[in-house]
Amino acid sequence: MSDSGKIITNVSEAKASLSKLIQRALEGKEVIIGRAGKPVVMLVPYVEDARPRELGGSWRGAVEIADDFDDALPEEIQSAFVGDESAS
Repeated sequence: MSDSGKIITNVSEAKASLSKLIQRALEGKEVIIGRAGKPVVMLVPYVEDARPRELGGSWRGAVEIADDFDDALPEEIQSAFVGDESAS
């Protein structure tokens, strides 16, 4: 293991010091884990994608939602979903 900007370790050492390696990666250091003297994986911080999800795909332009989609349903249709409370 090194105190410079890059940390190279083997799997056994990584198992023993995983918490420290995670912290180093969060601090911006390059953490590389090797096997048999060759680099195998790099430990990097997870960065969540905060962009809004783009919808569309093959349905883009093929579906329209009416302006009154969220309006209240007519009483006879609503009662079919929740039952007719006045009948009890």
